[in-house]
Amino acid sequence: MNKKNLIGVVLSLLLFVGSFLLTGAASAYWNLAAFLVVVSGLTAAMLVSYPTAHIRNAFRVARNAYANGHATSEEIVNTLLDLSVKSKVDGVLSLERSEHREISSFLQNGLILLVDNYKEEEIREALNSEMAFFNLRRQQSERFFQTMARMAPAFGVAGSVIGLIGLLMGINDTAVILKNIPVAFISTLYGLVLSNLVFSPIAENINYSTRVELLNQKLVLEGIVAISKEQNSYKLERKLASFLSPSEREGKTETLRRITRKYVQKRNQPVDIEDMAGSESLLTESTEAA
Repeated sequence: MNKKNLIGVVLSLLLFVGSFLLTGAASAYWNLAAFLVVVSGLTAAMLVSYPTAHIRNAFRVARNAYANGHATSEEIVNTLLDLSVKSKVDGVLSLERSEHREISSFLQNGLILLVDNYKEEEIREALNSEMAFFNLRRQQSERFFQTMARMAPAFGVAGSVIGLIGLLMGINDTAVILKNIPVAFISTLYGLVLSNLVFSPIAENINYSTRVELLNQKLVLEGIVAISKEQNSYKLERKLASFLSPSEREGKTETLRRITRKYVQKRNQPVDIEDMAGSESLLTESTEAA
């Protein structure tokens, strides 16, 4: 879980715990019967509505959406520029052993298609299909949590009805009334909290992470296709930079120059980069390195 999500969880817990403590009766907000009504109802609804495999996958997607370690768009652009220069210096087959393969499975699949000499149309078709099915799977998981968010308040109301029925059955017994009133009110609170503080935020986070991931996959797709066409690395840098925010675009040309110098020095041979960076000094450095 990243820092932003962790701060949100902590603030939410502090808000509720602080509110409970200010009332002077924090223990009154815990009621096992109300909790069981809401949670057992949601569990039953999940099992009736979805296969267990789909439920497991939805929670796995939610965990991945909150996990750290996802590459940013800027990192992917830098990676693709590195791969572009590497393919020109060492050849396309060298990408099969690239350390960048581990950044994402989507990039790994793209490099496999590239190394296996697939044509541009075939690469686009394969990667677009992967993107479409990735989006479909994410949407299914998002809808699962949206459904849970919609059901949770309903089971809270069901708990309230159960509590009121118990209250009416013991209308002449003060002990029975005091026992059932908490169930009637607290179950509604549990349903609202689960809906608006648990399931809805998870669904929104899955939606957000899916959009970010699809953007990154589109970056990879365009980069892989450009490398397959042996497109000039400078032109590729300009194209991929259009996916980034203005602040992220700054310094991309210098990044490309630095990547080029790295491979030139590594191989100790010149590289055809005369139109890649628009810089005579960079071409001179490459020639001298030879």
